Amino acid sequence: MATAIKESLGEGTHLLVQAGTGTGKSLGYLAPALARVIEHGETIVVATATLALQTQLAGADIPAALDAAEKVTGRRPQASVLKGRNNYACLYRARDEALTSGQGTLLSAGELSESQSPDSPSTLGVEVLALREWVEEELAAGGTGDRDDAPPHTSVAWQQVSIPTRECPGAARCPFGVECFVEKSREAARNADLVVTNHALVAINAMHGGTALPEHTALIIDEAHELTSRLTTAATDELSPGVVDRVVKRCLSWLGDDVGSDMLDAAEELRDVLADSPADRITGAGALLPKACAGLRDAARQAISELDKDKESPERSQAMGALTEVFDIAERIARLADQDVVWVSHSDQQGDRAHVAPLSVAGLVREEVFGQATTILTSATLTLGGNFRTFATSIGLVQEDELIDGRKTPAAGTGWRSLDVGSPFNYGRQGILYAAAGLPSPGRDGLTEALLDEVAQLVWAAGGRTLGLFASRRNAEQAVAHCRQVLPELEFLCQGDAQLSELQRNFTERPATSLFGTMSLWQGIDVPGETCQLVIIDKIPFPRPDDPLMQARKKAVDDAGGNGFMTIAAAHAALLLAQGAGRLIRRESDRGVVAILDPRVVKARYGAFLSSSLPGFWRTTDLDSATNALLRLRGAE
Repeated sequence: MATAIKESLGEGTHLLVQAGTGTGKSLGYLAPALARVIEHGETIVVATATLALQTQLAGADIPAALDAAEKVTGRRPQASVLKGRNNYACLYRARDEALTSGQGTLLSAGELSESQSPDSPSTLGVEVLALREWVEEELAAGGTGDRDDAPPHTSVAWQQVSIPTRECPGAARCPFGVECFVEKSREAARNADLVVTNHALVAINAMHGGTALPEHTALIIDEAHELTSRLTTAATDELSPGVVDRVVKRCLSWLGDDVGSDMLDAAEELRDVLADSPADRITGAGALLPKACAGLRDAARQAISELDKDKESPERSQAMGALTEVFDIAERIARLADQDVVWVSHSDQQGDRAHVAPLSVAGLVREEVFGQATTILTSATLTLGGNFRTFATSIGLVQEDELIDGRKTPAAGTGWRSLDVGSPFNYGRQGILYAAAGLPSPGRDGLTEALLDEVAQLVWAAGGRTLGLFASRRNAEQAVAHCRQVLPELEFLCQGDAQLSELQRNFTERPATSLFGTMSLWQGIDVPGETCQLVIIDKIPFPRPDDPLMQARKKAVDDAGGNGFMTIAAAHAALLLAQGAGRLIRRESDRGVVAILDPRVVKARYGAFLSSSLPGFWRTTDLDSATNALLRLRGAE
C-alpha cells in the first residue's frame, strides 16, 4: 500500500486502495505522505469520515508517524488539525452573550452547580457559563478552542458559544478577530505540511471554490466509502417555517415596515404550502412549493439590501448572514433544477420541511476534488460486487473505456488505478456466514415468528455476545421483546434504552450481553473479542422505498439506459452489508458467525452481487451448522 501510494503521488495518478481491518492502513498512507512532504516540500491533506476518526488519527497515528519520520530523515514535518467553523468556540458570541444577558456578574460555574436555590439557573445556564469560562481559559493558555476539549455540554449550550459560518462577521469586522480560534486554526493549516480534516470540509471546499482548505498537491481520503454520503449531506439544504420565522424576527428591527411585512407574509405562505404538500418529491414548474420559495427569495433579496446599509455592525452582519442563507436555499428550491431533487417531509418532532439535495455528487467530486489534486481513496470496503468500478463510477472516476456524461473520453484527471491489499485475517477459518434460505422473504409488517425464533436460537447458542443490526427501530424493539421473553437468563440492550455511548460501553464490558439497534451500529462500532461472536442482520439494507433522493437517483440511471436498481439500491445495500458483517472480525483472535436472516441474499438474482461484497467467510444455509459452531465457541458443546 505504501509503495503504491508513493508511486501515485509521484505520477499524479488517482488511487483506490482497499485495506481491510487490521492492516494498519493509516500508517500505510502516512509514511509515503510524510516522505513526500519532506522530499518535495509539498502540502498534503488527509480527510477522515468523522470528527472522532479525525481526533483518533491526530492523537495517535500521526504523532507515531512523525516520530518515525524525524528519526529517519532528521526533520519533523508540521501537522495541523482543521475542522469546520462550528467546531471552534467563537469569542464574539461567548463574550457578547455574556454581556448582553447580564451574566458577566453571575457566580462562577462551580458555585452555580453547588447552589440549591429554587432560583438558581437552569442546567443549560450552568453549561453555558462553564463554556464561557473555558473559552477564556483556552485563550489564556494558547489553546485551540476545539469543542472536543470543552467541558461536558449539550449541543444547545454549544450554540451559545459558537457561530454558523454564514453569520460570522469576519476577522476584519469582529472586535476579537485578532484572537479568533478559527483564524488561528486556518493559519496553522496554511503553515503545515500535513493537514488533517474531515469529509465535510472537503465538501465545503469543493462547493465554495477551494476556500476552506489550504493549497495542497495531494488529498488522502480515509474511510472513502463514506465520501458520497458525506458530500451529499454537505450539499443538502432544508427550509422550515420555524427557521424562517426566527431569522425574520432577528432582522425586523433593521427593516422598514413594508419589507418586514413582505418577509412575514412570505414565511406564512411557505408554512401553508408545506402543510398542504404531500411527503414526496416535488416535480413540475406548476408545483406550489417552488412558487412559495420564489416569493420568499424575492422578499429576502429586498431585506438583504436594507440590512447591507450598515456593514460595520456585527449584530446586523450576523442577521444578514442568516437571512442570506434563507435566500440561497429558497432560490435553489425555486429553480427546481434538473441536477437537484426537491421534496417535502413531515415529522412530529421537526415539523414540516422542504429539502433540496444534488441528484449526483459525481460531477462535483470529479471537477473540484480529482481535478484539483492527486487523490488517494482508502477504506476496508471499496470493492462492491467483487470490483472497484461500482464505487469509482459513483464518485466520478472513470477508466479509458468508460462513458462519462455521454462522452467516451474521460475528463482530465479522472483516470485511476486500484489496489486491494487484502486482510491479515483468515476469514474462512475465523468466521461463518449463515444465510437463512428457509425463512420467508421480509415484508412490511415487522418480523415474522419464524425469524424471531431463529434470532432467539442463535443468541441462545452464542450465550448472548450478539450484535443485532436491524432495518428499523421497530424491528430491533420487536426482536428484543421476544428474546427477553424466551431467554430471560440473558441481558438484552436496545438502541433507545440509553445513550448510544453508554449502551456500547455496557455491551463491551459485559460479554454475555446482546445489543440490538439500527443504522448507528452498522458502522464504526469496534468490539473485538468474546463480546461480539454473533452478528445478526435481519434484512438486506436496501434504501427505503419512500426515500425521494434515492428513488430519483435510481430513476436517473434507468432513464440513461442503465440499471438503477443495481447501480443505486444494490450498491447501497452491498456497502452496508459489508460494513455490518465487518463488525465480527476485528482481531486475528476473533471467531464467530454472521447470520443474514433474509433469504434473498442467496435466492434473488442480485444475491451473488451482494455476497461477493462480503468477507470470505465459510458459508452455509444450515442453521444447525451455525448454532453448533456458536455452542462450541463458548464451550457449551
